[in-house]
Amino acid sequence: MSHPKWYLPEDRYFNPAPAQRQVAMRLYQAVANLPLISPHGHVDPRLLADENATFGTPTELFIIPDHYIFRMLYSQGIPLEALGVPRLDGGPVEQDHRKIWQIFADHFYLFRGTPTGAWLAHELGIVFGIEDKLTAETAQSVYDELEARLSQPEFRPRALFERFNLEVLCTTDAATDRLTHHQALRTSGWRGEVRPTFRPDAVVNLDAPHWRENIDLLSEVSGISVESYPRFIQALEQRRAFFKAMGAKATDHAAVTPYTAELSVAEADIIFQRALGERATDEDARRFTAHMLMEMARMSVEDGLVMQLHPGSVRDHNEDVYRRHGKDMGGDIPQATEFTHNLRPLLNKYGTDPRLQLIVFMLDESTQARELAPLAGHYPAMRLGPPWWFHDSINGMRRFFDRAIETAGLYNTVGFNDDTRAFASIPARHDLWRRVAVDWIAGQVVQGIVDEGDAHDMAYDMAYGLTKRAYRLDTA
Repeated sequence: MSHPKWYLPEDRYFNPAPAQRQVAMRLYQAVANLPLISPHGHVDPRLLADENATFGTPTELFIIPDHYIFRMLYSQGIPLEALGVPRLDGGPVEQDHRKIWQIFADHFYLFRGTPTGAWLAHELGIVFGIEDKLTAETAQSVYDELEARLSQPEFRPRALFERFNLEVLCTTDAATDRLTHHQALRTSGWRGEVRPTFRPDAVVNLDAPHWRENIDLLSEVSGISVESYPRFIQALEQRRAFFKAMGAKATDHAAVTPYTAELSVAEADIIFQRALGERATDEDARRFTAHMLMEMARMSVEDGLVMQLHPGSVRDHNEDVYRRHGKDMGGDIPQATEFTHNLRPLLNKYGTDPRLQLIVFMLDESTQARELAPLAGHYPAMRLGPPWWFHDSINGMRRFFDRAIETAGLYNTVGFNDDTRAFASIPARHDLWRRVAVDWIAGQVVQGIVDEGDAHDMAYDMAYGLTKRAYRLDTA
């Protein structure tokens, strides 16, 4: 019996107009095989720390850890328990991975027209060489093929890292992380470049879950008793120095809003003492986070770590899912975000300092042309991160290019990062970006805006050069 095959035309995502399509193909062929730089993501470093690590079953690789996938299935009424997603209380979840895979295949049509659908087609069809399209009928045979491949040495994480031509992969790690797996990687003799990224949200945001316990852990790992605001700053500086010694090039900061404001040391300590006594208010948390963003910029000026800021997400909107399964389970929802006034204190103090590189990401697309592109087009320290999370899609990228580059300029953007937990999706995500980018550039050529020589330079930088420079990966 013949089954439908994956539809992966070589000129996919390109404009159908022949002139633009031809230019896009020439540009794509010039950049398609450039190394991949993954400067911001959430791959677990333990996958690469052990040379014999595997991805487990197809279900463990594709479904259980990937909120892009189970979020869509949940939206159609499928409980997360039915997809094997663990519960915080240890309650029962489906353990039959073939049954979970069948549910996924039965509902694979839900991903039509989405970036997840495009990534999955690339992963299954190209990365794993599965010819049959995933359907309810092919579910178990596809599972068999994947299971066979995942048992082979060439499909272990390190082998795929090398096959993907990953030049560098950066993980995201809590400020209190001892970086045990990164230390194991450094002493393993393996040549893959995996770097940590310093993320202090759990100790900087006073309203973070388990904040008080996290402060105790910060004291433990830094060797500094964090009993006051000045000691807190010392401990953070110590941790940043440790991360930098372990190869970190960047920090990463999440906040509901990009509000920045400076407190005196005395004001900051009063708030910090209230937090230690578990008496901090919501307004305390808002003001302290705003102040700490200023402090993080100050520290980046001093230690050279690139500062990433991604505001605008209301985390764990679905309280029931949060209670049962914990954070980061597909329930994060964007909100309207204001940048012009919120970032002004930080940019007025540090925005012209050549030592600061501030990369700002958005989830509110209405700000791209109105606020973010003009800000990045003026302040030397600021760069625009690529379309992110809900907008790392074909149309999201096109909108970004149209709205941001005219005002900010291409060279005030930072290329692409995949921001993924799903390791096998990395080449798919980069390939989609490269195809959409060269198609947009080809449109500039056929409209007479840039010549093809400039277009090739632009394509190279959007695929590779901008990212390497923005994250200072071209320096020791």
